[in-house]
Amino acid sequence: MLASSFLCAAPVGAQTPKALPGKGEPPLTAQTMISGGVRPPEQLAVRFDRADLSFEVLPDTQELNGIAVLDFTAKSPLARLVVDLDKNLPVKAIAIDGKLLKPGAWSNPEGQLVITLPRPLKAGQKVSAKITYGGTPHVAVRAPWDTGVVWAKTPDGRPWFATTDQGYGCDLLWPCLDYPMGEPGLVTLHITVPKGLKAPSNGVLLGVDTLPDGRTRWNWRAKHPNTYAIALNVGPYEVVEGKYKSRFGNTIPMFYWYLPGEKAKAEGLFAEFAPTLDFFESTVGPFPFGDEKLGVVETPHKGMEHQTINAYGNEYAKAPEGFDWLFQHEFSHEWFGNQLTNVDWDDFWLHEGYGSYMQPSYGRWREGEARYAVMMDAQRGQIANQSPIVHDRSMTEQDVYEEAKGGPGLDIYMKGSWMLHTLRNLIGDKAFWDVTRLAVYGRTDPKPGNFTPRYGSTKEYEGFVRQVTGKDYGWFFNVYLRQAALPEIVETRSGDKLTLTWKVPGGGPFPLPVEVQVGDKVQTLPMTDGSGTLTVPTDAHVVVDPWAKILKRSVAIEQFRAWKAEQAAKKKPN
Repeated sequence: MLASSFLCAAPVGAQTPKALPGKGEPPLTAQTMISGGVRPPEQLAVRFDRADLSFEVLPDTQELNGIAVLDFTAKSPLARLVVDLDKNLPVKAIAIDGKLLKPGAWSNPEGQLVITLPRPLKAGQKVSAKITYGGTPHVAVRAPWDTGVVWAKTPDGRPWFATTDQGYGCDLLWPCLDYPMGEPGLVTLHITVPKGLKAPSNGVLLGVDTLPDGRTRWNWRAKHPNTYAIALNVGPYEVVEGKYKSRFGNTIPMFYWYLPGEKAKAEGLFAEFAPTLDFFESTVGPFPFGDEKLGVVETPHKGMEHQTINAYGNEYAKAPEGFDWLFQHEFSHEWFGNQLTNVDWDDFWLHEGYGSYMQPSYGRWREGEARYAVMMDAQRGQIANQSPIVHDRSMTEQDVYEEAKGGPGLDIYMKGSWMLHTLRNLIGDKAFWDVTRLAVYGRTDPKPGNFTPRYGSTKEYEGFVRQVTGKDYGWFFNVYLRQAALPEIVETRSGDKLTLTWKVPGGGPFPLPVEVQVGDKVQTLPMTDGSGTLTVPTDAHVVVDPWAKILKRSVAIEQFRAWKAEQAAKKKPN
């Protein structure tokens, strides 16, 4: 689709100067700050076939104009379209199937755009909505942890712009279905930027148009993008690129867009792309978007897993493990987040727990068990255990991510990672990675071309474990995912008898085997009924779970976290 005239023509006439928005401005409605959760029936009644999105980025006035052509198929009778769009980007016109609507046919008082269709749809019928909109997008307070856009300057003073939408959602930029299963089947992007700037984005580059006034329009196409993964990145970028010959036989193009003056550092980071990709392909399976690209772009915020155009802002940090954790973590989301997308935000740990676990797993793949243990230990002290990871009900992203709202917060990362570590040690490597492949690809034999992006849930994941192992591990997931407190090992000594008993929140069964080191020998207690006894010489040194294979309660870590909280409180000004 060709962009409309306001996206193609040069601005005409002088603009009245106005104050630029500060961080957190313009304010958002409560509706716009909701992502996911219970959805309007009209959104559940449609299949989102494709979106053609045209953006005009105006750094001087910090405005964003857009035209969105959204194609849907009705799954059940439908009289209205309901899409999410921040009211800070007011709608100027709407056309349904090419026919302009009168302004009274739509309303958007709080950030949920309701469009009355000229004619009701029957199940199976298609509809195309063209929405012209634009305004001042919400500026993030502290991206990417707070959602919004970032208007910045490069070190030499040129415009540098980025978006990050995980949190409040895709409706900060474009009219969308702001919940995890609202992915469009295909998205085409047309991004118009000032002369001298570039706009790397999702998917495959279709071409760059130079407009009469020197501006350029960057055209991209992406299949099945995650709702919050559509990303605008604008700056005077340079690029390093190459190709990766996959162990699966296909060739994957790789790109890193970086700021001028950083060539040596950029090439150093780019050198990490191929070995990291090889790790994921050898451990999990094929790169899900090999027919598009592995893309990374430098951003004025820390980072985000934007599909095929991951944001990177880690300033080329170095670490003892020898790789950039930020690049590796965001790249992991190509598998856990973009290829496998959670059905509901209540299943968010599938993204972040796996994303966190793949870092020590990469350390293990590169250097062995010592590096893995060190990296797992660094995660262990961050687990809070204040709220269950899974609630078995529809949740908004904020319900899950924000501890102040009673959510598990960072536990979806670190506790999720340690739960996966415990599960791998329980069922074995082969079974664990087979379960992982089922979750990611829906099959254990993925190859390029035999899978597409999919949705997954906690209950489905439990089913995959049951399918692969032939055993029901509901007791395991009920404790680790649906309880806040951790299981605890209670030790009882009577003469030369040592009895270990699992004490678990909720008091249910927990037959998790435990290794015990007595002197220089390690034996496994099956703990079939939740307890086990062994004979221990009175002078023997005993270590329970000597290789830290199990996520369990640690009084020392609880005391450490309490002490850290006290120290932080002392530093706060009155």
